[in-house]
Amino acid sequence: MRIALVSVTALIMTCFLAPVVIVARLFGAKEGPRSIYAWATRTWARSILMAAGVRPRVHNPELLSRLQGAVYIANHVSWFDVFVLAAALPRYSFIAKSELRRIPLFGYAAEAAGIVFLDRDNRKAAFESYKLAAKEVERGRSIVVFPEGTRGRDYHLRPFKKGPFVLAIAAHCPIIPTIIHGSREVMPKGSFRVRSGIIDVYLLEPIETKGLDYDDRAELMTQVWTRMANEMRVRYDVGTDEYPIAEVGERTA
Repeated sequence: MRIALVSVTALIMTCFLAPVVIVARLFGAKEGPRSIYAWATRTWARSILMAAGVRPRVHNPELLSRLQGAVYIANHVSWFDVFVLAAALPRYSFIAKSELRRIPLFGYAAEAAGIVFLDRDNRKAAFESYKLAAKEVERGRSIVVFPEGTRGRDYHLRPFKKGPFVLAIAAHCPIIPTIIHGSREVMPKGSFRVRSGIIDVYLLEPIETKGLDYDDRAELMTQVWTRMANEMRVRYDVGTDEYPIAEVGERTA
């Protein structure tokens, strides 16, 4: 089974690359697009994609070299969304759920590589994590966020959390709306079966945040959500009857 090959590959590459990243951090190795951290995370992700027989196809790749320090807002239906973006993007970090930090070896290495962990059950702590991420963006690193909060079971766009947009406004950086399609066919939520295939990543035109403040977060979120929903509808005939903003009472961090 392909899932066995993917799992073994992920384990071997984690055991090999995690100590490299941790030691590099202990010795103060510099960060950057060609740093040991960027090389290790890209190698880890590309090895998993190769084991799965998955080929990423990035559209509008010129945006990757044109921008430094941006927030990539992406839809999320599969673990392979993470792998394909990690394999393609230069000098980036993810905002990940805090539970992943507790995975032996992986958690330490991910933190050393610059992953920002988010406690979704603690709104105050979550916004502190976004402040930390904003500082990373100001230093030139891009941040990848899945603002739906968790994986969906199909491609319709679900409501967004507000935190990522507060982050972008605080960092005065552009937002890159990002559409991922094909990852659900590779490995959908709740499945342990992996299929080979192509995953398309569409990088849409940046949305600037300069001049915006905290009170503009909902309008900015609606603008990004609408652009992504329209793109999904036009390219794949995927509609949604949901709204950009999470219902009152839901976690919005």
